[in-house]
Amino acid sequence: MKLSNQEKADILVQALPYIQRYNGEIIVVKFGGNAMTSEEQKLSTMRDLVLLAQVGIKVVLVHGGGPEIDNVLDKMHIETKRLNGLRVTDDEQMNVVQMVLAGKVNKDLVASIESVGGTALGLCGVDGGMIKATVMAPELGHVGEIVSVNAKPILDALNCGYIPVISTIAYDKSGNIYNINADTAASRIAGALKAHSLINMTATKGVLLDPKDENTLIPEIKIEEVDALKAKGVISGGMIPKVECCIEAINLGVKNVFIIDGRVPHAILVEVLSDEGIGTMFCKEA
Repeated sequence: MKLSNQEKADILVQALPYIQRYNGEIIVVKFGGNAMTSEEQKLSTMRDLVLLAQVGIKVVLVHGGGPEIDNVLDKMHIETKRLNGLRVTDDEQMNVVQMVLAGKVNKDLVASIESVGGTALGLCGVDGGMIKATVMAPELGHVGEIVSVNAKPILDALNCGYIPVISTIAYDKSGNIYNINADTAASRIAGALKAHSLINMTATKGVLLDPKDENTLIPEIKIEEVDALKAKGVISGGMIPKVECCIEAINLGVKNVFIIDGRVPHAILVEVLSDEGIGTMFCKEA
């Protein structure tokens, strides 16, 4: 459907209160590997981030890259093992994880932002002492648990006009490198930045009352309701750690936390610049 110039102007005017609300605020966007499989959708998302940055919103992009890592490991004939949903990462696999996340995936995203008129700076958790970690469990190898987040490198990049693009590689005081779950990293980064919002882009609409029916989206969940929803099986499987990261971000002081469908064109703009929303919002009891 083609819009008239008047209709286009009306849409822009309707977005004005939201642009004013978020002006100068920090929004952390977690772009999951499963939401990055379409090149067209990836480019559309990067355009959305550039638009937000152009209207005065400070955007930070935290990304995963699980499918890309699996693809490279498969080509190298290296078996992927998981324990409780986490990648078992030995020395050889950690080299691949670091190469793919901090290298190819990170720089591809930076290039995509630059190609649509934005200015981006690729970083990983090792840069500037951003993310320090320790071993989560010996049997998982180089899977790290975050010890601290130093927000200064990110704030420096934002203050210089860049969109920071962060891959979730961390290190410890001995220089060992760790792979960090991107959801966890995004929530801790958002908390350290005192971000206004954390938007978790996934390959699902959000939290569904019936996980098999995408028409049963729950638009808002108070964190006090989460345990009951787990008990009922509404929040289960891979959604549990995502929701727990959302709760952690809220408890760290992030005002608004969302899980949205990264497959939907311009999902971020709908969530940020309208009162309709598109996914599940998490909040505390008023």
